[in-house]
Amino acid sequence: MAVDGHGDAVEFDAAIVAFLDQLANQRRASAHTLKAYRRELSALQQRADAHDGLAAISPDQLRTWLADAHRRGLAPRSVARRLAAWRSLFAWMVARRLIKANPAAGLRPPKAPRRLPQVLDVDEAQQLVEVEDDDSRGRRDRAMLELFYSSGLRLSELCGLHWRDVDLRDRLARVRGKGDKVRVVPIGGAACEALQRLAEDGCAPAQPVFTGRGGKAIAARTVQQRLRVLAQRQGVWKRVHPHLLRHSCASHLLESSGEIRAVQELLGHADIGTTQVYTHLDFQHLAKVYDGAHPRAKRRKD
Repeated sequence: MAVDGHGDAVEFDAAIVAFLDQLANQRRASAHTLKAYRRELSALQQRADAHDGLAAISPDQLRTWLADAHRRGLAPRSVARRLAAWRSLFAWMVARRLIKANPAAGLRPPKAPRRLPQVLDVDEAQQLVEVEDDDSRGRRDRAMLELFYSSGLRLSELCGLHWRDVDLRDRLARVRGKGDKVRVVPIGGAACEALQRLAEDGCAPAQPVFTGRGGKAIAARTVQQRLRVLAQRQGVWKRVHPHLLRHSCASHLLESSGEIRAVQELLGHADIGTTQVYTHLDFQHLAKVYDGAHPRAKRRKD
């Protein structure tokens, strides 16, 4: 790889540290993204050190390393994430004239088969959210489930919600999503009622809507564990997790309205291509209805 215009050797490890620091402090990357990038770039540095350092990194060498990972069974999505981390680092280095060209720019990851997200059907969703709310924990859990399903929130968005972000009169919530982007989402009637009951336990503006021990914001892991427990208690035997409720919200809304742009805005997707996966789910539903109802869809008996 060609290094900076002066021909000086670049301290690869220092570049990685500086890049990750910018990712955390300026781009406001999530802890999950930072952990993944740190892992991938540390492995890249080790590979480079085992050869000739930064000078060993060429498009052909990177392509070889990716192909080797794919042959060893690394999933196409994981290979794509690895390449994305490499490409971002090298683009950052080019912008700072640490290297002359991005060796990962022209590389393409293996194509991953498109998997449709699993969703609850409407009856399962209703069965899940209708938990008993006779005590403070029950009120919290009921409001949590209703809001996940009503507004399609991400786990981090729900955990970071404070009462100052919730307008129960206008049925709106202000959430902070990926990349620290803020959007306003509607709150359904059932979710609004559940939140009103939860508010009776305390709703100071600076207080988290969903609390765990010591009145602090509920931890993501606690939410995940509660969803598994509540699903079993309610007799829903699919593997229930926060994103399943987000998928279910989007799928049911699209199925009822056909308004893909509205679903995109609700979910906070920057790219409508991400939202379009739900059109495939809707088509699956249409195909099932057609096969069961259309007189020309049924096979003739011999």
